[in-house]
Amino acid sequence: MDEKDFLKTLEDGIAELPQAEQAKIFRPCAENCAKGFVLTEMRRQFEECGSSLDEQYKKYGNTEFFYADIIEPGHVYEMGYPKCFCPLVEAGFVTSAVHCECSRQSIIFVLQNLLPDKTIEVETLETVLSGATKCKFRVTVK
Repeated sequence: MDEKDFLKTLEDGIAELPQAEQAKIFRPCAENCAKGFVLTEMRRQFEECGSSLDEQYKKYGNTEFFYADIIEPGHVYEMGYPKCFCPLVEAGFVTSAVHCECSRQSIIFVLQNLLPDKTIEVETLETVLSGATKCKFRVTVK
């Protein structure tokens, strides 16, 4: 069995698990991926914009790497990526949409760091790996 077959088998098994178990599996990977540049840059933007997600997303919510739309100011956002940036996907090692839980977890991780006193909920709306043209998540801040 080669690496791609192994990862496909692993993804298929993870896809059979409940969402909470999938989250536990992908959370460490998401944190590792986001804790460097992504978290640092998002924190810089957030602080520059007065610690306001609305202001941050108005200013930085439309780039070649990330987009964010304000649905309900201070509360609900739709955000995502114009394409999949995961190096494992780009290398062709993973192909299952279950792997998008890693992106969902990275959004939760970053926002929990920026807003530690808030509850963050993230719903996956569409992803490249599920056949969409972009990755989109609905974020609710409580």
